[in-house]
Amino acid sequence: MAKAQSGETPARKAKDAKAKKAPARSYERPRGGEARAIADLVPEIGRTAFRKFGFIQSSVVSRWREIVGDRLADVTQPAMIRFPAGQKAGGTLHLTINGAHAPMLQHVAPDIIGAVNRFFGYAAIAQVRMTHGQVAPAAPPVQPPAMLKPVPAELGDSLRDIGDPELRTVLERMAAGLAAPPKLPRIS
Repeated sequence: MAKAQSGETPARKAKDAKAKKAPARSYERPRGGEARAIADLVPEIGRTAFRKFGFIQSSVVSRWREIVGDRLADVTQPAMIRFPAGQKAGGTLHLTINGAHAPMLQHVAPDIIGAVNRFFGYAAIAQVRMTHGQVAPAAPPVQPPAMLKPVPAELGDSLRDIGDPELRTVLERMAAGLAAPPKLPRIS
């Protein structure tokens, strides 16, 4: 009965409510800041994984031969680096060593510490711990075979315009392979 007395119908109330609504707001992201590119996140993910296994910089592993030299790199391999809690200096470098090289490496441990600290640029390593294990032999660098045949004259002009010498060599080899008559595979 109250509806009839006011004289308003439910449809009219809904229409008035829509008219009184505030204008629509533009979308605002509720939290988290702006979106980041995946390329920005990948170094953080890799850094987290290497820290979990004890490496602050993965380049210590990949450039070990450059850091300590061929002679020591043949018999040692870095396993991890452990730092005191909350510090980035005075750490312990854990090495895996082949066979009976440990006594010799105890004498050159100060040289290894110096070489690694030079690589880091500060006194990151204070001591070396050694464990016996298998060190994977370094694979010799692969050298591409020398090009023995000259490039055919009809291909030479178009390939000489390429500025990158490595790309030019690859394209010349591919062209020479395509121009050569097909050979049967050699079974030995």
